[in-house]
Amino acid sequence: MTLPTTLILPGISNSGPEHWQSQWERIDASCTRVMQAEWDAPGCADWVTTLDAAIGAAPGDVVLVGHSSACALVAHWAAAAAPAHIGRVRGALLVGPSDPEGPNYPVGPTGFAPVPLAPLPFPSIVVASRDDAYVSLEKARSYADAWGSTFVDVGAAGHINAASGLGAWPEGYALLERLRRQAAR
Repeated sequence: MTLPTTLILPGISNSGPEHWQSQWERIDASCTRVMQAEWDAPGCADWVTTLDAAIGAAPGDVVLVGHSSACALVAHWAAAAAPAHIGRVRGALLVGPSDPEGPNYPVGPTGFAPVPLAPLPFPSIVVASRDDAYVSLEKARSYADAWGSTFVDVGAAGHINAASGLGAWPEGYALLERLRRQAAR
């Protein structure tokens, strides 16, 4: 079975070396980080352009793995992308989606709100925590419902990042594997 390229999409401030996204890159050669020009005060439109270019440059089909604001990035990209690029996305794992209209969203990033609420045109899984400072469980569930995503509640895991102490987060990696198996069918 040939795996699709897995595009790792960190949120604001990128994902440090202990973040599960970084660990997945180290253990799985099919994982490639999409590098944004601006990590701390990005414009969503710039991130969308970079993501679209990465999908176009990938050698075949892709699976997206977004964390935090990158979940909104995927929704914005899907709302505007060309059908040929949309057709290359075989699935998306969207973890700890942040609420750009919420009280704890950082100052600086622009264009992430409002988050598009149209169904995503590919299979997707939204993973959320009960004590995430950047999104309520109810808001994360509403994103999943709007996007047509499977919803996974991981309990109290903070922002599902390095500070959550998840290490390589094998439970999340199993969700990625599930999406990749579906993509291979």
